[in-house]
Amino acid sequence: MIFEVLHILTKQVNDYLEAEGMQTPVVLDNIAFVDSHEPNSPLKDAVALSLINIEEEVTLKNHFNRQVSNDSVTYKNPIIYLNLYLLFAANRDTYTISLRNISKISEFFQGKKVFTQNNTTYNRNDIDLSGISNFKFTVELYTPTFEEMNFVWSTLGGKQLPSLLYKLSLVEIERDVTSKKGVVITGLPRNINRN
Repeated sequence: MIFEVLHILTKQVNDYLEAEGMQTPVVLDNIAFVDSHEPNSPLKDAVALSLINIEEEVTLKNHFNRQVSNDSVTYKNPIIYLNLYLLFAANRDTYTISLRNISKISEFFQGKKVFTQNNTTYNRNDIDLSGISNFKFTVELYTPTFEEMNFVWSTLGGKQLPSLLYKLSLVEIERDVTSKKGVVITGLPRNINRN
């Protein structure tokens, strides 16, 4: 589900940039490899969308995952809810184009913070997106301190680029595996032997 959400997000941002008359430079790739010196690197003259951290949403950790149908109950392991920290880093040929791209990306997310299957266009026939049917997530600007930003860029290789950091909230991870089955308790018998 993580790949599918990031794939959809990349397409949405590129569609917006194209509608604004700009190139569609956003690529889903690891910005840490920006200096790999490959001649045809997808990061050359592009904006990289990189996943830099995953965090479990612990406030939703203790919810039961069960489905009741007629007189039976199916129990599954609890759904994992994740927050993803996404870095948009502009590695364009000129600094001014990098700044324009970052500015337009911030405009896009200012105008659209909630993404669902109903308000988001994506290719439902794409083989990469075949496992996704129902989703809802929000994207909010995350502003780290200078110290945190320094740590992020040091980890990624040290070369700081114009960038935006976003927190994408609540990607649901659920594997369709039943842990146990039971019956619905509809009442207690009146004559309980208490010996």
